[in-house]
Amino acid sequence: MERFISMASKAQVKHYLAYWFQLGKQVVLPNRQQKLCPSQIFRGNTYSYEFESYWQYIFTASNDCYLEGAEQSIQQLLSPEWKVVECTKCRMPCPIAISENASPICLCLDLPGWPNTKLPSPRSAVDNQTHLARIQQRLAQLNYD
Repeated sequence: MERFISMASKAQVKHYLAYWFQLGKQVVLPNRQQKLCPSQIFRGNTYSYEFESYWQYIFTASNDCYLEGAEQSIQQLLSPEWKVVECTKCRMPCPIAISENASPICLCLDLPGWPNTKLPSPRSAVDNQTHLARIQQRLAQLNYD
């Protein structure tokens, strides 16, 4: 993930949610008295059908929902007033208002024991074919040398 993103795009907000879903954060829809968190976020090298369904639902209700522990709505994050940066403590995506010069307030503050370097960190989807091709290239290079 980039350290600084100039405006939170739809794809970046989706990425932000995917990372936090992996740590059990939920999207809260107070007017509908709902909390959402997909049980499966990835399927192979892309987002799962369940995640995509949740994303569409969240995106259409973006003015009425927020990530658990966050102060800004999903709609606010999708506006030009916000950017997503990397938390210096835990390296997770963290929103900050563009007009502010303050440090971002990361959602990791309310996760006891986080960051936990003994557990795998949240991640993006992995393209297994590309990953295996790179390993194969390195092995071929070793055999060639």
